[in-house]
Amino acid sequence: MRISPSIIATDLTTIGVDAAGYDPAVVDLLHVDVMDGSFVPNLTIGPGFVKSLAAHTDIPLDVHLMIERPELSVESYLALNPEIVTIHYESTRFPARLMRLIRERGAVPGVSINPATPVESVFDILPYAGLVLVMSVDPGFYGQSFMPEALRRIERLAAFLSANGLDGSVDIQVDGGINADTIAAVVRAGARIVVAGAAAFKGGDVNAAVAELKRRAIS
Repeated sequence: MRISPSIIATDLTTIGVDAAGYDPAVVDLLHVDVMDGSFVPNLTIGPGFVKSLAAHTDIPLDVHLMIERPELSVESYLALNPEIVTIHYESTRFPARLMRLIRERGAVPGVSINPATPVESVFDILPYAGLVLVMSVDPGFYGQSFMPEALRRIERLAAFLSANGLDGSVDIQVDGGINADTIAAVVRAGARIVVAGAAAFKGGDVNAAVAELKRRAIS
């Protein structure tokens, strides 16, 4: 399993300097939440910021587009060569088309679903996906507690992927309220990429915090 620390949980004014000290052998990805103030209430960063961050680290970027009509701006993020670009199922009428485009540009195409969206909603478009991001909190509000109902959603998704021969090609990612107390259950349910916010950045030593989360995940 891989851990993707969410930079929204740290000081964005120093993230470039800070990221230079993250160990790529420990920190697998950097999760970048792009919020537009419309799809979600908060407003965060854009492609210029992501480009600057990429110049300071060799850790692959995991770009999560929490924006309306991502088809209008996804190219500007793909130009930055991230490893993953995730769109929200609820944010566009063209999720399959967008995921095809993301794959064609060399990134892993992800589709995210909010807690109120049944996981079954994306079953028919999973052949276009490389990743499904199950939100375990409502998106756009940092610091929420993990919603335990997410575990059943992850399990249903994992069962469908396995039954249809997709578990080797589509990963399950989970984002929201993940910490040392919740990560093991999330991984046991089927998650293979876990987004960690405060749990990754508390104490100031990201490498040690991520290593501890991995230990708790597999213990």
